[in-house]
Amino acid sequence: MYTIKEVAEKMDVSEHTLRFWAKSGFFPFVKRNENNIRIFSESDLDWVKIVKCLRSVGTENKAIKRYIDLCIVGDSTIPERYGIIQATKLKALQQIEDLQKQLDLLDFKEKFYQNLIKNNLKDSWNPMNNTNLEDAAG
Repeated sequence: MYTIKEVAEKMDVSEHTLRFWAKSGFFPFVKRNENNIRIFSESDLDWVKIVKCLRSVGTENKAIKRYIDLCIVGDSTIPERYGIIQATKLKALQQIEDLQKQLDLLDFKEKFYQNLIKNNLKDSWNPMNNTNLEDAAG
């Protein structure tokens, strides 16, 4: 059994976020101890994992709650849950593609700057080094 603090450390999520998610109904089976402190079981950690995954891709809280509610209803909701997971996966793949484009640009700029430093060159792409701009401003 784990406290919020332990779950936060274990799952790399803030305690505040876990409390918010708990209040949002994302952890329907989390119990409280005699001091009214939430205690997470191993199976509760599985709920934390899926919620964290869905949130990290940008899934709205309302959609996450829908997914959890469907899980609670049972196996009759598997097709709808499958659809949610498929849509989320497509969104994640698009984010990966977008991040890859950003990484490619950063790789290009890194090599560009390495070349400038190595060869003691001016940055021709920097507008501040463009004489036409200096003339126009001046």
